[in-house]
Formats: sequence, C-alpha cells, structure tokens
Amino acid sequence: MFSGIVEALGRVAELRDEPPGCTLVVREPRVAAETAVADSISVNGCCLTVVETDAETMAFQAGPETLARTNLGRLEVGSPVNLERALAVGDRLGGHFVSGHIDGTGELVERKDQGEWSDFWFSVSPELARQMASKGSIAVDGVSLTIVESERNRFSVALIPYTLAVTTLGPMNVGDLVNLETDILAKYVQRLVEAHEW
Repeated sequence: MFSGIVEALGRVAELRDEPPGCTLVVREPRVAAETAVADSISVNGCCLTVVETDAETMAFQAGPETLARTNLGRLEVGSPVNLERALAVGDRLGGHFVSGHIDGTGELVERKDQGEWSDFWFSVSPELARQMASKGSIAVDGVSLTIVESERNRFSVALIPYTLAVTTLGPMNVGDLVNLETDILAKYVQRLVEAHEW
C-alpha cells in the first residue's frame, strides 16, 4: 500500500530483455540504500518487487501483463520514473490509499501552463471514468492528485510547481502515456451497484 507521495525521481539504468518479460534496473542511491530484496516499491504507480539491489540501484521483474497494461513497456535507458516505498504502519498518509495496481492508462491530451503552474487533461476510457468524480482522488504515474473536472472520456488535474519539479509530470508532453489508478473506494461502490443486478 502506498500514499501517492513520490519520494524520489529515479532513472532507468538498464533494461534486460527476459522474454516474455524483462528486468528493469532503476538508479536512485538514496532509496536503494534503504531497500532490501523482496521490498515493494511503486514505480510510476506500479507495485513491483525488488529482486536485486546494491548501493545505487534496484532491479524489478516486469511480466508481459505489466508491460502491456502500463507505460513501463515504453521505458528506455535514461527514462525518469517516480519512486515510492511501501507505507509502514504509523506513517503519515499525505495523499490517499494507493494499491499500486494499475487500472489502465491515459494519454496527456492537453497541457495549459500558467507560469510555473499547469493544468493537465488526460484521456480515459469510459469504464474508468465511471470511477472518477470532481474533487475525488486519482493516482497518475503513482502521484496522488485531486481531479478537477471529470467527463465521460477525460479528466483534468491542477499541478503545483513542486509536483511538476519533483515528478515525471513536469517534463511531460501531449501524447505521453500515464498509468492510472482510481480511488479504491470508487471501485467498491461501483461493485456494490453492479451486484444489485446479479
């Protein structure tokens, strides 16, 4: 379980092709120094298990399902990634409860920069849009954000300068793909509504 508060911006150091999946090696010395094999880390919002670690890097195995359903399959050596270690009991919860299980992807379709501040619009499938509401929570590449507007096939978020500076969202361009995880409460509410039809 995560909070959606990014701890560090790592960089892809190596991609090892291991069909049908791959091993993703991320360099971030501060996080790596406090990480052990079998730890769970959110990488662009995806909960991955550490399979190797040293003083500067962490390695994760990503299977075909993960590569196909997230933006991890598009990473290249040098790509930045958002990193967050799993919550410990007693930690402050600054964002919202994020499971690290990606529901789908969205595309940045509009970016409005106002000085150091930005408003982003992302495309989204109608299936995921059902789980979104204005002022609700959304994790975008693992970043806990508040939805400003929610429509049938897109939603918007307002980004402060700090978030733009310390996450992968800052350098993002129209057409870039992001991982999306809707609020866990919305999933259960939708399921309860659907269950009435059983």
